[in-house]
Amino acid sequence: MKFLIITGNPKSGGLTCAVTEEIKRGAKDGGAEVEIADCGTITRCRVCGDGWGTCRNENTCAFGDNGFNELQAKIKEADLLCIISPVYWGEMSESLKAFADRLRRCEFAASAIEGALKGKQTLLAAVPGGSGNALLTCLQQMERFCQHTGAVVFDYIGVNRWNQGYKKTAAYNAALLMAKGVKNGETV
Repeated sequence: MKFLIITGNPKSGGLTCAVTEEIKRGAKDGGAEVEIADCGTITRCRVCGDGWGTCRNENTCAFGDNGFNELQAKIKEADLLCIISPVYWGEMSESLKAFADRLRRCEFAASAIEGALKGKQTLLAAVPGGSGNALLTCLQQMERFCQHTGAVVFDYIGVNRWNQGYKKTAAYNAALLMAKGVKNGETV
């Protein structure tokens, strides 16, 4: 079972990295093969073709630069996903948002049929620093992405500096159960 963690974290340390490691550890302990994909080099959508270029009809980006097409292919190959981001200005990090915006365009038409995210169990994790504010708005933004692409939200994990003691454990357990085959809607 392939478990892909997509991160938009520009930092090499800190709480988002610690939560990512717990998710990775949980998925591995559940028997999954885990890969972490950083979307930090991916640029925003160029809105070609009067707003709908090859993304609408071919489900690919005409500008597959900076690893975009490769990451889209990895998502298609993965059995399970986790999307994790620090919270910036109440949203996903800019790099993750740029990737999600481009991917949403490529997957929207395909999500009804056979898109890369269609029916894929997806763990969403948001990690605000400082005040811990805007955790919910970031998770809502991630949830809208999943709704647009056909991904199934397995769970929502919000971790801040004062709840990290038990929320990192929740992140680990969510990934562990996903890797063991538990799906959204099933009683554990």
